[in-house]
Amino acid sequence: MATIQHWRLTSGEMIVDLLDSASPHSKTLLAYGHDVDSHTCPSAFADALITSRQNISPKRLESPGPNSSQLAQIFRSAASAPDHGLVRPWRFVVVPTDKRELLAEVFAMALVDRDPSATLEQIETAREKAHRAPFLMLAIARLGTCEPPIPQLERMVSVGAAVQNMLLMAHGQGFGSSLTSGQAMQSPRMRELFSLETGEEAVCFLNLGTVSKRKTQRLHPDVKSFVTTL
Repeated sequence: MATIQHWRLTSGEMIVDLLDSASPHSKTLLAYGHDVDSHTCPSAFADALITSRQNISPKRLESPGPNSSQLAQIFRSAASAPDHGLVRPWRFVVVPTDKRELLAEVFAMALVDRDPSATLEQIETAREKAHRAPFLMLAIARLGTCEPPIPQLERMVSVGAAVQNMLLMAHGQGFGSSLTSGQAMQSPRMRELFSLETGEEAVCFLNLGTVSKRKTQRLHPDVKSFVTTL
């Protein structure tokens, strides 16, 4: 008997479901009202997954977040990113709920360091940012000396690919996600909290959780605006 796994990839009026039955050849992707076989046309599923992902504000992410098995799948997707020279130019640090206050203090004090006249309200807002998403993780780029000597720019591309892989995997699992950064990323306090070594840079935080309210899908740029032929 067939069952339907709801992937919740909603974009406008598009809803994607994966029809699953006892036969692995009967999986069907239902997108835009059309039946698409996921084996003969895997690109249709990939297109739906990629183009329907949204950046969801941490304020709109609530519990539950990914469980341990889902997180393992998300982390494995990062390991599939392009990695010239196999230098693994990324690492990630999970910030569990019982350590959020440490991060909140860094956000607050980094603000005071930048602006000694910051109000109590502004400081509390900075603190609150550490407590929003159910799952929070820092992405770190490893840009110091490596062997073979892969250029830093190429390594940053690998970091971005690893992050995007995780965002898409989380989206496929039904979670909302976002990337957040800010001036606190460059704070010595941030480097100390996350034990950043020479050559390492805090890039952004990954926020994951269940979407409480989804915003209107943004328009993607026309490919003609960024693709040319030599």
